[in-house]
Amino acid sequence: MNWDHLQYFLALAKDGRLVVAARSLGVNHTTVSRRIQALEREMGVQLFTRNNVGFELTEAGIQLQEIAHKVERQIHGINKNVQSENTEITGTVRIGATEGFGAYIVGPILYRLGKKFPRLSIDLLSLPRIVNLSRREADIAITLQRPTRGPYLVTKLRDYELKLYASNEYLESNPKINTRSDLDKQAFISYVDDLLFSKELSYLDEICKPKQISFRSTSIQSQLQAARSGLGVAILPSFMANEVTGLQEILPKEISIIRSFWMIMPNEYKKIERMNVVWDTLKKEASISIKNPTTQ
Repeated sequence: MNWDHLQYFLALAKDGRLVVAARSLGVNHTTVSRRIQALEREMGVQLFTRNNVGFELTEAGIQLQEIAHKVERQIHGINKNVQSENTEITGTVRIGATEGFGAYIVGPILYRLGKKFPRLSIDLLSLPRIVNLSRREADIAITLQRPTRGPYLVTKLRDYELKLYASNEYLESNPKINTRSDLDKQAFISYVDDLLFSKELSYLDEICKPKQISFRSTSIQSQLQAARSGLGVAILPSFMANEVTGLQEILPKEISIIRSFWMIMPNEYKKIERMNVVWDTLKKEASISIKNPTTQ
């Protein structure tokens, strides 16, 4: 069972309202809703009923709440012991990651790690390009392609999903999108083709042949904001777009592109304690996958 799902479950069980639970967790209320639905699918039971006031636990939910509280206490006890034993990790670790993944996934993990090890200094290069380990631009790199050679330690972090998104403003003022063929009539937001830093980002042709490209950028953050502003349809990572208000998913049952993130570190760094701490933390906390990839 996914402990992250249980955290969302306990927050909603305590507050009874999505908005209040989301505020306490520091996330969007739609994220709480998705997590609860995922937990109910995983367990095969309904955990909440909805009424005029908010959400109320079912009998199965009450039983799970008791178990979840026990698990929570055990995890907090383990974390406390681990923190007390590992407060002397020192030095600097520099991590290079793609722009969106760095900002939305890696950044929060490193923030928590920095709180745990106050003498550890962490640099995050969150860039719309791949950092070069051979030139010592970073100690650890997270990329879209697995290296085929070199003295590196490599692990697959996770798969991720790309979907189509557009703003309500765009969808209301442009031809309706009911089928895949309707995409050819739309204006799209995309990368600058001749500046793609990875072949894994060349995915527009997999979907359609749009009538025009209304906006191009080397930055996925800029593409997301352009989509929110109504400039066109964008292909965006779900881990980014689902956390942002003002975007609507298009043809959710028909369009889905899967890509992967890989983490790389020079073999020689395996002997350095602070590198191992950051590597192991990222491998553990960033490895949630929609396709359950095997890590190596």
